[in-house]
Amino acid sequence: MISIQNVSLTFGETNVLRSISLELSERRIAIIGANGSGKSSFARLLNGLVLPTEGDVQVDGLNTRDKGKDVRRKVGFVFQNPDNQIVFPIVEEDLAFGMKNLGFSKAEITRKTEETLRRYDMLELREHPAHLLSGGQKQLLAISGVLVMEPDYIVMDEPTTLLDLRNKRRIARAISALDQTVILATHDLDLIDGFDRVIGFEGGQICLDGTPADVIPKYKEMMA
Repeated sequence: MISIQNVSLTFGETNVLRSISLELSERRIAIIGANGSGKSSFARLLNGLVLPTEGDVQVDGLNTRDKGKDVRRKVGFVFQNPDNQIVFPIVEEDLAFGMKNLGFSKAEITRKTEETLRRYDMLELREHPAHLLSGGQKQLLAISGVLVMEPDYIVMDEPTTLLDLRNKRRIARAISALDQTVILATHDLDLIDGFDRVIGFEGGQICLDGTPADVIPKYKEMMA
């Protein structure tokens, strides 16, 4: 479980999040809200990319304030723009990078690289230049780079925003097939229709919280 306890976040004199308290235990959770609502900042709190100004974020009892490294082992993060996440020029080198840092053996790295690329029909691209992949392939590589680290949770910040319809559907299928808990910040309401829980943000506070059937119609009314 991820527990958010009385969390506020301030950048300079701007209050980005105000007195947020939540427990996240469902398998598929969506975070929605207009630009500037605080949803992306909230997503970054969940694995310690950002620390709260006040309050605490705990992942399975680990506080992001003093256990950031352990939290990031548990919580992988997929950015909106995969170019911000892909480090090495060749696909298999990029996947190997994180595993080497965690001390995986060469045999383990080879096995997990092949398994992960095969999962997304990208095995033939293992020696391909990463920057020459399509937008959808880059995002799948970014997701793969998180998966090989074996996290318990995966947080995604608007992973389909830069993609065309075909690749959006491809990413949607990839998300649906993940074994891990997924927490997804998105504007794409179709993507989250089958999720367990949807949390809406407005002005740095929670304004909606419930099932997609309950929350999405109310959110559409708010945005009208």
